[in-house]
Amino acid sequence: MKIPFLHVIGATLLVAGTSIGGGMLALPVMTADAGFWPSLAMMALTWSFMTITALLLLEANLWMPAGSHIITMASRLLGPFGKALAWVLYLFMAYASLVAYTAACGDLLQQVLPGASPWIYNLLFILVFGFVIDFGARLVGLVNAILVGGMVLAYFLLISVGIGKIVPVYLERTHWINTLKTMPLLLTVFSFQSIVPSLTIYLKRSAKHLKIAIIVGMGFTFITYAFWQLLVLGTVPVDGNQGLKAAYEQGLSAAASYQVAVQHPGIAFTTFLFAFFAITTSFLGIGLGLFDFLADGFKISKKGKGKIILGLLIAGPTLLLATLVERIFLLALDITGAFGDTILNGILPALMVWIGRYVQKREGGFRVPGGKMPLIFVIAFALFVITYEFFTIT
Repeated sequence: MKIPFLHVIGATLLVAGTSIGGGMLALPVMTADAGFWPSLAMMALTWSFMTITALLLLEANLWMPAGSHIITMASRLLGPFGKALAWVLYLFMAYASLVAYTAACGDLLQQVLPGASPWIYNLLFILVFGFVIDFGARLVGLVNAILVGGMVLAYFLLISVGIGKIVPVYLERTHWINTLKTMPLLLTVFSFQSIVPSLTIYLKRSAKHLKIAIIVGMGFTFITYAFWQLLVLGTVPVDGNQGLKAAYEQGLSAAASYQVAVQHPGIAFTTFLFAFFAITTSFLGIGLGLFDFLADGFKISKKGKGKIILGLLIAGPTLLLATLVERIFLLALDITGAFGDTILNGILPALMVWIGRYVQKREGGFRVPGGKMPLIFVIAFALFVITYEFFTIT
């Protein structure tokens, strides 16, 4: 089947746009204590992990009937327990992310357009971009491409004003042991697996084009994060009242610290645009994935009344939680996010492929190379992260 080139570009940008989100604002602050080179090495490891798990999820998804999402996959490959676990983890992670992105963009809008209650800005954001999600992957892909274009433009403007102010000595900091505490956030910033089943629908189950979209999209994501790390960690000191440690303690973003360090006219508005575009593209990707997930899980048609029901199921809880209990929900996300991402986007895809390949003897048009080694790597690394997080919290 011939796939339009623009659809492949759109799918690639959905991968990148979903991954490049709020993590851009938190990553330099969280990794500052480790240093640029140690954090870059951990980024490469977690990026490899998340890329492999996405390809494993694609392999498993292509075994299923057209339109199948994680619920159908888990049910047929992992049984009732796997299905129940997928329901709980997916809904929690998806709604938690949507609430976080809605609240963050509501705050951004309130900063540039003050005067109204926070819930008004949350409602405005939900109405506009929830409408886009409700019309499906094609419109999401188009709007996402426009927003990614704006994000890239703002990104290069930020780089252009700061590249000459990099202080090489800032990049010499190396505390390798501190990279361990960055693993949960790094898994989150490279997380987009929830949209893989939606991409399968969008690209008509073409394994070749889906593989291109995932690998190129993730490659673009890694390069974007790496340069952002270089820029912020190279221009903002770690210590001091205006340093990244102080920003972490005060709950400030990397963008705020970067503005102070660069001191350039127009940097504040450019930073706002960059943050808004980055968060919104992630919202669209996660929202599209949840739309297809709910349609598959509840067997709701994505046409007519079904489309309205799905839209309300996404917009209603998101708006309510973002307005009323945002802090509580984000605290829960901060505590359990690593477990959710590690299990849902790591262990489950690896187990599904293991059972599908070696127990049920399934075959399809795509297979992740390397035999059992990628599966062992994914499960081992996921268990390491879970163990580390468990002992850190307790």
